[in-house]
Amino acid sequence: MEKSDMTVRRLAFWGIPLSFGVMGLKLLAWWVTGSVALLSDGLESTVNVIAAFLAYFVIRYAQKPADDDHPYGHHKAEYLSAVLEGVLIVVAALLIIREAIPALFAPTVLEAPFLGLAINAVAAIINAAWATVLIRVGKSHRSPALSADGQHIMSDVVTSCGVLVGLILVLFTGYAILDPALAVIVALNIIWQGWKVISHSVAGLMDVAVSSEEADAIKLAIKDNSQGSLGVHYLRSRRAGAATFVAFDLVVPSSMSVGDAHLICDRLEMAVHKALPGARVTIHVEPENEMAHGAGVEI
Repeated sequence: MEKSDMTVRRLAFWGIPLSFGVMGLKLLAWWVTGSVALLSDGLESTVNVIAAFLAYFVIRYAQKPADDDHPYGHHKAEYLSAVLEGVLIVVAALLIIREAIPALFAPTVLEAPFLGLAINAVAAIINAAWATVLIRVGKSHRSPALSADGQHIMSDVVTSCGVLVGLILVLFTGYAILDPALAVIVALNIIWQGWKVISHSVAGLMDVAVSSEEADAIKLAIKDNSQGSLGVHYLRSRRAGAATFVAFDLVVPSSMSVGDAHLICDRLEMAVHKALPGARVTIHVEPENEMAHGAGVEI
C-alpha cells in the first residue's frame, strides 16, 4: 500500500474515537445546562460518529486494487461516501429543527450555563483542529471521503461557535427564546453546508474533468515533450476519487516505426506524470492521414 493511502486510512480510523469523544463532551454540556441549542449541537455530533465509521470503511474499500470486475479501481466509492455524508448533514439539521421548534413556544432558563459553555468550547476547539487536518490531507491526497468528513466536522464547528455566541446573548439579555431560535438558524446553515458537500460529490460521480489550471499544466507538458510527433489532439481527463485519468491521441508520421512512436509516448507519459502526479495516462497513436478525423483541440 502506498504511503499516501496509509495516511488517509490512518486519519479516517482515528476519526472514529475522536468523534465519540467530542459527542460525549457536547452531550455533557447539554446535560448540565438543559440548553436546546447545546442538545442540537450534540445531535449533530451523533451524525459525525456515523459519518466517521462510514468514511473509514469506504476509504478502505476505495483503496482496494483493481480487479476483473473493477479494472479501473474502486476509487469512486469515496464519492458515494461523500454524498451520503452530505445527506447525513442535512438529516442532522432536520433533527435540530425538530428539537428547537417546540422549545420556541416554551423556552427554559439555562442551568449551570458557564460550565456547559466551557465544555462545549473545548469540543469545538478539538473539532476545529481535526477538521483542518482532514480537509488539508483530503485535498492534498485527493480523498473526497476525507475532505467531506472534514467539511462536515467544520460545519459542526460553525454550529458550536454560533451556539456559544447565542447562549452568551441569552445570559446577558435574559431572553431564553434566543436559545431555540439560534438552534433553528444554525440548522439552516448546516443544510446549506450539506448541499455543498452533496453537489461537489455528485460532480465527481459524473466524471468531472480536472481543473483549468491542471489542464493547462498538462497541455504545457505535452507541448514541451512531443518532439518527433505531428501533434496531439482529443485531450480529455476525468477524476475518480484519488485517481486522475488523462487520455489523448498522438499523431505521428505514417513512416514512423512502432518503436519510435513508443519512445515518444513514454516521454509524454513521464511529462504528464510530473505535471500531475499519480495521473493514469492513455495515449492512442494515429498515422498522420488520420489527423483530420480527430475531435477536440489540437495542442
